Amino acid sequence: MSANKFATARLLSLAVIFLLIQSTFAATISNRSLTSQRKARSVKESPHARRHMRHLARSRRVKSRTVHSLKKHHYYERFYASSYSDDITDGDIAAGEDPIVRQAAIDAMGNMNGTMLAIEPTSGRILAMVNQKLALSSGAQPCSTIKLSVALAALSEGIITKETQVRLGGRYHMNLTFALAHSNNEYFEALGRQLGFEKVEHYAHLYGLGELAGRHIQGEKPGVYPEEEISKKLGGVGRMCSFGEGISMTPLQLGSLVTAIANGGTMYYLQHPTTPAEVANFQPIVKRHLPIAGLIPEISDGMAGAVEYGTARRLLANFNEEEVLGKTGTCSRAGTRFGWFASYANTNFGRVVVVVFLQGGRPTFGPKAAEIAGRMYRNLYNHDFFVEKPLTPASPAASEMSTSD
Repeated sequence: MSANKFATARLLSLAVIFLLIQSTFAATISNRSLTSQRKARSVKESPHARRHMRHLARSRRVKSRTVHSLKKHHYYERFYASSYSDDITDGDIAAGEDPIVRQAAIDAMGNMNGTMLAIEPTSGRILAMVNQKLALSSGAQPCSTIKLSVALAALSEGIITKETQVRLGGRYHMNLTFALAHSNNEYFEALGRQLGFEKVEHYAHLYGLGELAGRHIQGEKPGVYPEEEISKKLGGVGRMCSFGEGISMTPLQLGSLVTAIANGGTMYYLQHPTTPAEVANFQPIVKRHLPIAGLIPEISDGMAGAVEYGTARRLLANFNEEEVLGKTGTCSRAGTRFGWFASYANTNFGRVVVVVFLQGGRPTFGPKAAEIAGRMYRNLYNHDFFVEKPLTPASPAASEMSTSD
């Protein structure tokens, strides 16, 4: 009986072992089967999804070509005039000019295509005029030098002081000193719109634009100041006050205004003696007195700032012994680029107004004109122009006769 029980127990043990082995083998087969089924599975896109993916791919290719095209093809303004000239003094009449000042100007200009004026602010006498053909031409767009007359107009109307913060959009504000130093266009466009065209035109004519600056200077042209505001599409009065759009100004006109700023408000007729006899008999002639004496301190910081840290700071590379106040201008028209710089040396002796006007291509711009002016001041300084001179007999008082020219 015990033998039968033993046999039965043994059979049961074998049966359990067999079942366990079968279970393990079945599990292994099942796992392999599931794995192979997952690898064989594929995701099929619907026709709508395939069309959408093709559309995205085409879109990416177009965008890629557009970005590549923009990176590859940059826009550059093309200039056709040369910034250089072989002999800018050809045809000049220099017998009545100061020989030291004239040579200083010629050396400073080098081979740049442009003109330079040096004016005595206490009399209106032109001490030197290099490249007289260009200086006496019909002029060019004044670019940012127009901001001097706009600043004086806004100050005269009480719209601003030099500390007034003008809002230029959002939280962006600026005062006159910073705007002049850095030649900010938005600031002066805002002033122009506040003033309106009639007032801007009135002050422009008061400051000598659109009329002859000189007296009996053969070949001088009066420039052009429009009788009405330029088209709104071109920027209207705002653009006229930031870039001088629509205006043609001559170097003599700019020199006349800066002369008045340098001497406290007296606008002289500019005179250019052509013989030693005319120099000996020279007498200043007042054109008019400008009511700007109280306004000059308001713009002086901005003009000084242009040289110290603004658009005219290139001047300091050549001259920093005396304070110079000035204003640059850069713009272009019809394939020609213009570079302006009008300034005066704020010295006790030998105060002089220097106007540089350049025309040409890419090397021509306002800071380059300032650099040339710096060389001019350096040349004058090296010839003791700014030291005290021996007293000479007093000249007759300046005549205030009015003329029709």
